[in-house]
Amino acid sequence: MSRIGNKPIVLPEGVTVDVSAKNVVTVKGPKGELQQQVDADIEVKLEDGTINLARPTEQKRHKSLHGLYRSLVNNMVTGVNEGYKKELELVGVGYKATAQGNLLELSLGYSHSIFFAIPEELSIKAETLKGKNPIVTLEGIDKQLVGQVAAKIRSLRKVEPYKGKGVRFVGEHIRRKAGKTAAK
Repeated sequence: MSRIGNKPIVLPEGVTVDVSAKNVVTVKGPKGELQQQVDADIEVKLEDGTINLARPTEQKRHKSLHGLYRSLVNNMVTGVNEGYKKELELVGVGYKATAQGNLLELSLGYSHSIFFAIPEELSIKAETLKGKNPIVTLEGIDKQLVGQVAAKIRSLRKVEPYKGKGVRFVGEHIRRKAGKTAAK
């Protein structure tokens, strides 16, 4: 049984939800508006400040869709109310990041700079404090888009396990390996 799918979604103040006839859920809030197409088998009910999702049968497919769409709608409600934020840290000598509008310029130890275009829906900020690693901050209302762009930026220079150089999420633990000298 889907325990996640059975939990009701409580709507915060200032967030409105509309369900169209074609099962398209539209969530509007102070930070913006998001839409999600819900499978025809899953029923979305609005009841005085809460959203409940119901499935028609106990089939495995219906159970998995029930939890999936409940999570997607909940992420939309959280996104338009509070938003999502990911912070990436550039660890390495000479690694730099600058953001101009929606264009991110990265120097990650290659022979060339990397120019990365950020989607219009996201905002980006790059800051470098003296004596600290550069931090790139992504913010937006779509959790999936924020995570996907952050993962793409991280993949430009993955963290290597010997020196720990590369692009990582702030607070991410990197498992380090001992080098050749430790073998004696």
